Amino acid sequence: MTSSPIIDAKQVELDIDRAKQAVSAEIVGLQALIHDTLNEDFARAVAVMDAMRDTGQGRLIVTGMGKSGHIARKMAATFASTGMPSVYVHPGEASHGDLGMITRHDVVIALSNSGNTAELNDTLEYCKRFAIPLIAITSGKTSTLAKHADIALILPNVAEACPNGLAPTTSTTMTLVIGDALAVCLLERLGLDHEQFKVFHPGGSLGTQLLRVTDLMDGVEALPIIRDLDTTMDQAIMRMSEVNLGCIIMCDADDQILGLITDGDLKRHMDGVLLKKTVSEVMTEGPHTINADALAVEAVEMMTTRFAQPITSLLVEREGRLVGLIRLQSCIARGIV
Repeated sequence: MTSSPIIDAKQVELDIDRAKQAVSAEIVGLQALIHDTLNEDFARAVAVMDAMRDTGQGRLIVTGMGKSGHIARKMAATFASTGMPSVYVHPGEASHGDLGMITRHDVVIALSNSGNTAELNDTLEYCKRFAIPLIAITSGKTSTLAKHADIALILPNVAEACPNGLAPTTSTTMTLVIGDALAVCLLERLGLDHEQFKVFHPGGSLGTQLLRVTDLMDGVEALPIIRDLDTTMDQAIMRMSEVNLGCIIMCDADDQILGLITDGDLKRHMDGVLLKKTVSEVMTEGPHTINADALAVEAVEMMTTRFAQPITSLLVEREGRLVGLIRLQSCIARGIV
Protein backbone atom coordinates (compact mmCIF):
# COMPACT_ATOMS: atom_id res chain seq x y z
CA MET A 1 0.00 0.00 0.00
CA THR A 2 1.42 3.38 -1.00
CA SER A 3 2.03 5.62 2.00
CA SER A 4 0.33 9.01 2.08
CA PRO A 5 2.59 12.02 1.53
CA ILE A 6 3.49 14.10 4.53
CA ILE A 7 1.37 17.24 4.45
CA ASP A 8 3.29 20.42 5.11
CA ALA A 9 0.80 23.07 6.24
CA LYS A 10 3.00 25.87 4.96
CA GLN A 11 3.35 24.21 1.55
CA VAL A 12 -0.40 23.69 1.35
CA GLU A 13 -0.91 27.41 1.95
CA LEU A 14 1.65 28.27 -0.70
CA ASP A 15 0.06 25.89 -3.25
CA ILE A 16 -3.40 27.31 -2.70
CA ASP A 17 -2.08 30.85 -2.97
CA ARG A 18 -0.20 30.02 -6.19
CA ALA A 19 -3.29 28.37 -7.67
CA LYS A 20 -5.40 31.44 -6.91
CA GLN A 21 -2.78 33.64 -8.57
CA ALA A 22 -2.83 31.42 -11.68
CA VAL A 23 -6.62 31.54 -11.94
CA SER A 24 -6.60 35.29 -11.32
CA ALA A 25 -4.03 35.77 -14.10
CA GLU A 26 -6.23 33.87 -16.54
CA ILE A 27 -9.29 35.88 -15.48
CA VAL A 28 -7.34 39.05 -16.26
CA GLY A 29 -6.67 37.64 -19.72
CA LEU A 30 -10.33 36.84 -20.33
CA GLN A 31 -11.43 40.28 -19.17
CA ALA A 32 -8.93 41.84 -21.58
CA LEU A 33 -10.24 39.51 -24.29
CA ILE A 34 -13.74 40.93 -23.87
CA HIS A 35 -12.55 44.50 -24.33
CA ASP A 36 -9.81 44.04 -26.94
CA THR A 37 -10.70 41.08 -29.19
CA LEU A 38 -14.49 40.82 -29.34
CA ASN A 39 -14.72 43.53 -31.96
CA GLU A 40 -15.72 44.02 -35.60
CA ASP A 41 -13.01 41.61 -36.77
CA PHE A 42 -14.58 38.93 -34.59
CA ALA A 43 -17.99 39.64 -36.13
CA ARG A 44 -16.45 39.45 -39.62
CA ALA A 45 -14.97 36.05 -38.77
CA VAL A 46 -18.39 34.76 -37.72
CA ALA A 47 -19.92 36.10 -40.95
CA VAL A 48 -17.26 34.44 -43.13
CA MET A 49 -17.74 31.09 -41.39
CA ASP A 50 -21.52 31.33 -41.59
CA ALA A 51 -21.41 32.22 -45.30
CA MET A 52 -19.25 29.15 -45.95
CA ARG A 53 -21.75 26.95 -44.10
CA ASP A 54 -24.63 28.39 -46.12
CA THR A 55 -23.04 27.13 -49.34
CA GLY A 56 -23.33 23.56 -48.06
CA GLN A 57 -19.98 22.74 -49.65
CA GLY A 58 -17.15 23.78 -47.37
CA ARG A 59 -15.76 22.81 -43.99
CA LEU A 60 -14.00 24.65 -41.25
CA ILE A 61 -10.33 23.66 -41.10
CA VAL A 62 -8.65 24.34 -37.75
CA THR A 63 -4.87 24.06 -37.48
CA GLY A 64 -2.16 24.77 -34.95
CA MET A 65 1.10 23.34 -33.60
CA GLY A 66 1.98 22.16 -30.09
CA LYS A 67 -0.35 23.45 -27.39
CA SER A 68 -2.20 25.45 -30.03
CA GLY A 69 -2.76 22.16 -31.84
CA HIS A 70 -4.51 20.73 -28.78
CA ILE A 71 -6.75 23.80 -28.61
CA ALA A 72 -7.39 23.52 -32.37
CA ARG A 73 -8.56 19.93 -31.96
CA LYS A 74 -10.99 20.97 -29.26
CA MET A 75 -12.26 23.84 -31.40
CA ALA A 76 -12.88 21.55 -34.36
CA ALA A 77 -14.80 19.15 -32.12
CA THR A 78 -16.91 21.98 -30.68
CA PHE A 79 -17.75 23.40 -34.12
CA ALA A 80 -18.70 19.93 -35.39
CA SER A 81 -20.97 19.34 -32.40
CA THR A 82 -22.89 22.53 -33.16
CA GLY A 83 -23.61 21.71 -36.79
CA MET A 84 -20.53 23.24 -38.47
CA PRO A 85 -18.62 20.65 -40.56
CA SER A 86 -15.13 20.92 -39.10
CA VAL A 87 -11.84 19.04 -39.01
CA TYR A 88 -8.40 19.49 -37.46
CA VAL A 89 -5.41 19.40 -39.83
CA HIS A 90 -1.91 19.03 -38.38
CA PRO A 91 0.32 21.71 -39.95
CA GLY A 92 3.32 19.36 -40.20
CA GLU A 93 1.28 16.67 -41.93
CA ALA A 94 -0.26 19.35 -44.15
CA SER A 95 3.19 20.08 -45.55
CA HIS A 96 3.57 16.41 -46.45
CA GLY A 97 0.39 15.86 -48.42
CA ASP A 98 -2.51 16.74 -46.13
CA LEU A 99 -2.94 20.17 -47.77
CA GLY A 100 -5.04 18.21 -50.24
CA MET A 101 -7.63 17.95 -47.46
CA ILE A 102 -8.26 21.70 -47.74
CA THR A 103 -10.48 22.82 -50.62
CA ARG A 104 -11.38 26.17 -52.17
CA HIS A 105 -14.77 25.98 -50.43
CA ASP A 106 -13.28 25.79 -46.93
CA VAL A 107 -12.37 28.38 -44.29
CA VAL A 108 -9.14 27.95 -42.34
CA ILE A 109 -8.59 29.01 -38.72
CA ALA A 110 -4.90 29.02 -37.79
CA LEU A 111 -3.77 29.25 -34.16
CA SER A 112 -0.37 30.42 -33.00
CA ASN A 113 0.41 32.51 -29.95
CA SER A 114 3.54 34.06 -31.47
CA GLY A 115 2.15 34.04 -35.00
CA ASN A 116 5.53 32.94 -36.33
CA THR A 117 5.16 29.16 -36.14
CA ALA A 118 7.26 27.89 -39.04
CA GLU A 119 5.17 24.75 -39.53
CA LEU A 120 2.19 26.92 -40.53
CA ASN A 121 3.97 28.63 -43.44
CA ASP A 122 3.02 26.09 -46.12
CA THR A 123 -0.64 26.27 -45.05
CA LEU A 124 -0.56 30.09 -45.20
CA GLU A 125 0.90 30.06 -48.71
CA TYR A 126 -1.61 27.43 -49.82
CA CYS A 127 -4.51 29.56 -48.59
CA LYS A 128 -3.14 32.60 -50.46
CA ARG A 129 -2.58 30.62 -53.65
CA PHE A 130 -6.14 29.27 -53.79
CA ALA A 131 -7.93 32.27 -52.21
CA ILE A 132 -9.07 30.25 -49.20
CA PRO A 133 -10.29 32.54 -46.38
CA LEU A 134 -7.81 32.47 -43.48
CA ILE A 135 -8.71 33.52 -39.94
CA ALA A 136 -5.80 33.91 -37.52
CA ILE A 137 -5.96 33.78 -33.73
CA THR A 138 -2.66 35.06 -32.37
CA SER A 139 -1.00 37.43 -29.92
CA GLY A 140 1.47 38.53 -32.61
CA LYS A 141 -0.10 41.62 -34.11
CA THR A 142 2.78 42.11 -36.58
CA SER A 143 3.55 38.40 -37.02
CA THR A 144 3.71 36.41 -40.24
CA LEU A 145 0.38 34.77 -39.46
CA ALA A 146 -1.40 38.07 -38.77
CA LYS A 147 -0.03 39.60 -41.99
CA HIS A 148 -1.12 36.67 -44.15
CA ALA A 149 -4.57 36.34 -42.60
CA ASP A 150 -7.72 37.78 -44.13
CA ILE A 151 -9.00 38.34 -40.58
CA ALA A 152 -6.71 38.46 -37.55
CA LEU A 153 -8.18 38.08 -34.07
CA ILE A 154 -5.44 39.52 -31.89
CA LEU A 155 -5.22 38.23 -28.33
CA PRO A 156 -4.46 40.79 -25.60
CA ASN A 157 -0.87 41.18 -24.48
CA VAL A 158 -1.22 39.79 -20.95
CA ALA A 159 1.08 37.69 -18.80
CA GLU A 160 0.95 33.91 -18.78
CA ALA A 161 -0.18 32.32 -15.52
CA CYS A 162 3.11 30.41 -15.53
CA PRO A 163 5.44 32.03 -12.92
CA ASN A 164 8.25 32.04 -15.50
CA GLY A 165 5.98 33.49 -18.18
CA LEU A 166 6.83 30.60 -20.49
CA ALA A 167 4.31 27.74 -20.32
CA PRO A 168 1.22 28.43 -22.48
CA THR A 169 -1.53 29.00 -19.92
CA THR A 170 -3.38 32.30 -20.16
CA SER A 171 -2.78 32.44 -23.92
CA THR A 172 -4.25 28.98 -24.54
CA THR A 173 -7.22 29.75 -22.30
CA MET A 174 -7.96 32.92 -24.27
CA THR A 175 -7.66 31.02 -27.55
CA LEU A 176 -10.00 28.31 -26.32
CA VAL A 177 -12.56 30.88 -25.19
CA ILE A 178 -12.42 32.67 -28.55
CA GLY A 179 -13.21 29.34 -30.21
CA ASP A 180 -16.16 28.80 -27.89
CA ALA A 181 -17.42 32.32 -28.58
CA LEU A 182 -17.26 31.73 -32.35
CA ALA A 183 -19.12 28.42 -31.96
CA VAL A 184 -21.84 29.99 -29.81
CA CYS A 185 -22.39 32.78 -32.34
CA LEU A 186 -22.63 30.27 -35.18
CA LEU A 187 -24.99 28.11 -33.15
CA GLU A 188 -27.20 31.13 -32.52
CA ARG A 189 -27.24 31.99 -36.23
CA LEU A 190 -28.15 28.42 -37.14
CA GLY A 191 -30.99 28.40 -34.62
CA LEU A 192 -30.39 24.77 -33.68
CA ASP A 193 -33.15 23.46 -31.38
CA HIS A 194 -32.89 20.59 -28.88
CA GLU A 195 -33.98 17.97 -31.39
CA GLN A 196 -31.49 19.08 -34.04
CA PHE A 197 -28.70 19.41 -31.47
CA LYS A 198 -29.39 15.84 -30.33
CA VAL A 199 -28.55 14.60 -33.84
CA PHE A 200 -24.90 15.48 -33.19
CA HIS A 201 -24.96 14.02 -29.63
CA PRO A 202 -26.80 10.68 -29.81
CA GLY A 203 -24.66 9.03 -27.15
CA GLY A 204 -23.44 9.79 -23.66
CA SER A 205 -25.03 11.82 -20.91
CA LEU A 206 -25.64 14.83 -23.17
CA GLY A 207 -27.65 12.74 -25.60
CA THR A 208 -29.61 11.31 -22.69
CA GLN A 209 -30.45 14.75 -21.33
CA LEU A 210 -31.76 15.78 -24.76
CA LEU A 211 -34.22 12.90 -25.07
CA ARG A 212 -37.80 14.04 -25.44
CA VAL A 213 -40.89 12.57 -23.85
CA THR A 214 -41.90 11.12 -27.22
CA ASP A 215 -38.63 9.14 -27.30
CA LEU A 216 -39.52 7.19 -24.15
CA MET A 217 -43.31 7.11 -23.91
CA ASP A 218 -45.65 4.20 -24.59
CA GLY A 219 -47.81 5.19 -27.57
CA VAL A 220 -51.56 5.57 -27.31
CA GLU A 221 -52.14 2.28 -29.12
CA ALA A 222 -50.47 0.42 -26.22
CA LEU A 223 -52.49 2.08 -23.44
CA PRO A 224 -55.52 0.76 -21.50
CA ILE A 225 -58.13 3.29 -22.62
CA ILE A 226 -61.81 3.26 -21.70
CA ARG A 227 -64.18 5.59 -23.54
CA ASP A 228 -67.47 4.72 -21.83
CA LEU A 229 -67.68 6.31 -18.38
CA ASP A 230 -70.44 3.89 -17.39
CA THR A 231 -68.02 0.96 -17.64
CA THR A 232 -68.01 -0.90 -14.32
CA MET A 233 -64.86 -1.34 -12.30
CA ASP A 234 -64.78 -5.14 -12.63
CA GLN A 235 -64.35 -4.68 -16.40
CA ALA A 236 -61.89 -1.83 -15.92
CA ILE A 237 -59.69 -3.85 -13.55
CA MET A 238 -59.59 -6.70 -16.05
CA ARG A 239 -58.45 -4.22 -18.70
CA MET A 240 -55.83 -2.81 -16.32
CA SER A 241 -54.41 -6.28 -15.61
CA GLU A 242 -54.21 -7.12 -19.32
CA VAL A 243 -51.95 -4.17 -20.13
CA ASN A 244 -50.10 -4.02 -16.79
CA LEU A 245 -49.19 -0.32 -16.79
CA GLY A 246 -50.70 0.30 -13.38
CA CYS A 247 -53.49 2.56 -14.63
CA ILE A 248 -56.59 2.97 -16.78
CA ILE A 249 -57.19 6.10 -18.85
CA MET A 250 -60.59 7.57 -19.63
CA CYS A 251 -60.91 9.46 -22.92
CA ASP A 252 -63.69 10.59 -25.21
CA ALA A 253 -63.97 9.63 -28.88
CA ASP A 254 -61.49 12.39 -29.84
CA ASP A 255 -58.87 11.26 -27.30
CA GLN A 256 -59.54 14.23 -25.03
CA ILE A 257 -58.40 13.17 -21.56
CA LEU A 258 -61.28 12.79 -19.07
CA GLY A 259 -59.69 11.03 -16.13
CA LEU A 260 -57.28 8.44 -14.77
CA ILE A 261 -57.51 5.49 -12.39
CA THR A 262 -54.26 4.25 -10.81
CA ASP A 263 -53.40 1.49 -8.36
CA GLY A 264 -53.55 4.16 -5.68
CA ASP A 265 -57.11 5.06 -6.63
CA LEU A 266 -58.13 1.41 -6.31
CA LYS A 267 -56.71 1.26 -2.78
CA ARG A 268 -58.50 4.45 -1.78
CA HIS A 269 -61.85 3.18 -3.09
CA MET A 270 -61.47 -0.37 -1.88
CA ASP A 271 -64.76 -1.56 -0.36
CA GLY A 272 -67.40 -4.22 -0.86
CA VAL A 273 -69.05 -2.47 -3.82
CA LEU A 274 -65.94 -1.29 -5.71
CA LEU A 275 -66.42 -3.73 -8.57
CA LYS A 276 -69.96 -2.46 -9.18
CA LYS A 277 -68.97 1.21 -9.31
CA THR A 278 -68.49 2.96 -12.66
CA VAL A 279 -65.14 4.32 -13.73
CA SER A 280 -66.56 7.86 -13.47
CA GLU A 281 -67.10 7.32 -9.73
CA VAL A 282 -63.50 6.23 -9.11
CA MET A 283 -61.38 8.14 -11.61
CA THR A 284 -59.35 11.24 -10.85
CA GLU A 285 -60.43 14.07 -13.12
CA GLY A 286 -57.84 16.43 -14.58
CA PRO A 287 -54.87 14.07 -14.11
CA HIS A 288 -51.29 15.28 -14.34
CA THR A 289 -50.02 15.53 -17.92
CA ILE A 290 -46.91 16.62 -19.81
CA ASN A 291 -46.57 17.92 -23.34
CA ALA A 292 -45.22 15.47 -25.90
CA ASP A 293 -42.48 17.90 -26.97
CA ALA A 294 -41.08 18.37 -23.44
CA LEU A 295 -37.69 16.93 -22.48
CA ALA A 296 -37.73 13.62 -20.62
CA VAL A 297 -35.74 15.23 -17.79
CA GLU A 298 -38.70 17.56 -17.24
CA ALA A 299 -40.98 14.55 -16.89
CA VAL A 300 -38.65 13.02 -14.29
CA GLU A 301 -38.56 16.30 -12.37
CA MET A 302 -42.36 16.45 -12.36
CA MET A 303 -42.81 12.87 -11.23
CA THR A 304 -40.21 13.00 -8.45
CA THR A 305 -40.34 16.52 -7.02
CA ARG A 306 -43.31 18.51 -8.27
CA PHE A 307 -46.05 16.96 -6.15
CA ALA A 308 -46.59 16.19 -2.46
CA GLN A 309 -46.08 12.50 -3.22
CA PRO A 310 -43.89 11.19 -6.08
CA ILE A 311 -45.78 9.59 -8.95
CA THR A 312 -44.62 6.88 -11.33
CA SER A 313 -46.17 7.93 -14.63
CA LEU A 314 -47.51 10.91 -16.56
CA LEU A 315 -50.05 11.10 -19.34
CA VAL A 316 -48.57 12.64 -22.46
CA GLU A 317 -50.71 15.08 -24.40
CA ARG A 318 -50.59 17.29 -27.41
CA GLU A 319 -53.19 20.05 -27.60
CA GLY A 320 -55.22 18.29 -24.92
CA ARG A 321 -55.35 14.96 -26.72
CA LEU A 322 -53.77 11.80 -25.32
CA VAL A 323 -50.74 10.61 -27.30
CA GLY A 324 -48.98 8.37 -24.78
CA LEU A 325 -47.79 7.59 -21.26
CA ILE A 326 -44.28 8.11 -19.89
CA ARG A 327 -43.18 6.00 -16.94
CA LEU A 328 -40.51 6.82 -14.37
CA GLN A 329 -39.20 3.28 -14.77
CA SER A 330 -38.49 3.87 -18.48
CA CYS A 331 -36.63 7.09 -17.70
CA ILE A 332 -34.47 5.45 -15.06
CA ALA A 333 -33.66 2.58 -17.44
CA ARG A 334 -32.28 5.14 -19.92
CA GLY A 335 -30.14 6.80 -17.26
CA ILE A 336 -32.31 9.87 -16.70
CA VAL A 337 -32.35 10.53 -12.97
